[in-house]
Amino acid sequence: MFSFRRAIVGMSAVISWNVMSSPAMAQEACAGLPGHSELRSALESVVDEGGNGGLGNDMWATVVNRDGIVCNVAFTGENRADQWPGSRVISAQKANTANAFSRPSGVMGFAGPLSTANLYSVVQPGGTLFGLQESNPVNPLVAYGGNPGDYGQSNDPMRGERIGGVNVFGGGLALYDAEGQLVGAIGVSGDTSCTDHIVAWKTRFTLNLDNVPVGVSPSGDDNIIFDVTTDPITGHTVSESGFGHPACDETATEVANALPETHPVGSVAPEGNAARRPAGAQ
Repeated sequence: MFSFRRAIVGMSAVISWNVMSSPAMAQEACAGLPGHSELRSALESVVDEGGNGGLGNDMWATVVNRDGIVCNVAFTGENRADQWPGSRVISAQKANTANAFSRPSGVMGFAGPLSTANLYSVVQPGGTLFGLQESNPVNPLVAYGGNPGDYGQSNDPMRGERIGGVNVFGGGLALYDAEGQLVGAIGVSGDTSCTDHIVAWKTRFTLNLDNVPVGVSPSGDDNIIFDVTTDPITGHTVSESGFGHPACDETATEVANALPETHPVGSVAPEGNAARRPAGAQ
């Protein structure tokens, strides 16, 4: 009886600590990353401007820090039901994935970003990372806990928690600050995967968090690569680069291919913000 009561008391203490500490943890752990209003404003500006291909839907976005802790979740509609509800967790998965499989500059081996779009081909049957999607599962208590009325607000229940999850289609991008330090990732969901990538890219650009080192795309960054074909014998998709992603629609393909020129990484942000490329970088 004593042990049972002690276990109940201990469990209650842990639950209370988690509930009370998550917002404080998020605030401390997410220093230097965009706040809720900043994230929502950047996301809204990109979606409202249009020209992103796809369906023209409202969108979700999630930002995580380098430890995979959710910092903020936002949406563009009038309320949480204006976006696909399932895309809230997908956006968090994408952020977790881009953070988990990107690396800081200066380390040995591949020292750069991998977008979730870059991971599509390597996880297909016959790919070198087939089964990656089954690793690092989403924490369902974090994903679906709390009051749904708080989803996408500054007190979203995912804040301060590790969501986990691996998502391998477009919409997740690593975040590198003005000094080129890897500080986390952003995930966007709510439209086609190609448009998700485009909106994530433009939002990252607006937030001045795109000082990425060299990536795997032909433009030397983490842009989506459209080089996927279908093997007529096996029926499996094949990517010439090994990091390709299927095309979605003609507009999205055109817009995405132009991103390194229209929204170049490390460039000057809109509104005349300071240069984003670290001093001395080439």
